[in-house]
Amino acid sequence: MEFIEKAKEAIKKADVILITAGAGMSVDSGLPDFRGKEGFWRAYPYAKKLGVSFEELANPKWFIQNPEIAWAFYGHRYLMYKNTQPHEGYKLLLNLAKSKKGYYVYTSNVDGHFEKAGFENIVEIHGSINHLQCIYPCTDEIWEAKDLDIKIDMENFRALTIPRCKNCGAVARPNILMFGDFSWIPDRTEYQEYRFNLWLDKVENFGYKMVIIEIGAGKAIPTIRWFSENISYKYNATLIRINPIDYEVPSKKDISIPMKGLEAIRLVTG
Repeated sequence: MEFIEKAKEAIKKADVILITAGAGMSVDSGLPDFRGKEGFWRAYPYAKKLGVSFEELANPKWFIQNPEIAWAFYGHRYLMYKNTQPHEGYKLLLNLAKSKKGYYVYTSNVDGHFEKAGFENIVEIHGSINHLQCIYPCTDEIWEAKDLDIKIDMENFRALTIPRCKNCGAVARPNILMFGDFSWIPDRTEYQEYRFNLWLDKVENFGYKMVIIEIGAGKAIPTIRWFSENISYKYNATLIRINPIDYEVPSKKDISIPMKGLEAIRLVTG
């Protein structure tokens, strides 16, 4: 396949790798991407009974109005992400990244799988389900959600145990940027972005040639796509866009791979 050979050549010539990833990166591990209301309702039948979409349920108001439902949703996701292993593609990308002069990961995923797979240079723009904060918040402290013991009655979609703020005892929530969210503490993500910007300065100062490998970033919420395209334009980097549906690329120098993430990663890193 010509586009695979072009991608392999671009990767070979690159000094540094930027991996950008959306929900499509996680689906090959068996995780849902909540694409569309029907897809979300298949994953969470009780949400269909409530008549709420992913955007409506992923809202901090639930932690105040009905923390049992909020933690049924986020607790189930926490346990699902914790008990799922990152697929083979993460290791293949990590080995590739380590063979270069530098790398970074920029992702909208909150599952923590890049970190679990061994990546260290990561920006999680929406935060991580593996970290908690107070719902109000009473302080700006963010702490690790280590081995949360969350029991959930899935039939009635109710959490039987509610994590609490370590400082004031109020309900705790994941340190994830939700819809309509004015209480998210951005400090952890802002520090990640600060380190990433220092890395970009280094890339520019040393004149390193960059390739961007984007996996599973769709158009529904195109944050990652726009970011990849902006970085590609600013740093004259080749963008390799891996997506089975939304695979169009912005310029002739970029490479479109109309495949699922793991399948394409195996081919371009092989």
